[in-house]
Amino acid sequence: MPSFFSNKRLILLLLGVILLVALISYSLRDRDNVSLPEQVIKDAVGVGQSIFSGPSHFVTGIFDNVDSLLNTYEENQHLKARLEEFAGVQAEVTDLRSENSELKELVGKQEDLRDFNPIQATVIARNPDQWEEKIILNKGTSSGVKKDMAVMTAQGLIGKVTLTTSFTSTVELISTQNPNYRVSAMVLGGKQDVYGLIEGYDPERRELLLKRIDADIDLKEGQQVVSSGLGGIFPKGLLIGEITEIEIDEFGLTKLAYIKPAAEFSLLNHVMIADRVMPDANGEDNGKTEEAGDDGS
Repeated sequence: MPSFFSNKRLILLLLGVILLVALISYSLRDRDNVSLPEQVIKDAVGVGQSIFSGPSHFVTGIFDNVDSLLNTYEENQHLKARLEEFAGVQAEVTDLRSENSELKELVGKQEDLRDFNPIQATVIARNPDQWEEKIILNKGTSSGVKKDMAVMTAQGLIGKVTLTTSFTSTVELISTQNPNYRVSAMVLGGKQDVYGLIEGYDPERRELLLKRIDADIDLKEGQQVVSSGLGGIFPKGLLIGEITEIEIDEFGLTKLAYIKPAAEFSLLNHVMIADRVMPDANGEDNGKTEEAGDDGS
């Protein structure tokens, strides 16, 4: 009797295996069409997923909305703080402008070396042979562009206009190898104003050369260099770059500083041309640009 039940279990097990293999073979026979059992199972699973996914998405959405509200609140508080800071800076700027105007009246100075009218322009061409030296803009004399006007980007000074047509202008970059190209510059951050000339470009270091600085003047790496406004072309205060290294010439009389440019000369797209204006005899803007000095600075 026990042997009969053991054989019966074995027979049922074998029948189950055979049935399972048959079902697998049937389901794999034609994969282009879903079998009825598969269809039932897929539909049942799909309905179940739809039932449970709705509430789960609803709950997830609530948490996402709460998180977004918290982030919005934090950003709002941050923006309010920045606005308060901006209001303070704006008030300080207004006060400085007023003080500057009073000082100019006091010393009888009518012209501000920082004053210029911006002309927006776009780079339309660039010669591969002079990639680091010249660019061509889509603005010319018809837009008020004239030779020797300074050109800059949002990051800093890049060069000056050397040639104009009615609708285009050619700009020579301050990274040029032209030995006659000079920019009157000033070093910030010291106890006294330090002046020098941007003369030359080191293509290996990709840095400008600031020369003609007295050897006794103390310079430090990281100090910013801006245009001095004294050369008659570039407005005062345009950022040129920062000092990365300082050397003394072979005679020990002057210093040479390597300047990392603030602007990226290899990626130029939108630029701004600075139209410096000269006041008339009454101290009012007459729309005339200042003539360039002999040194082109």
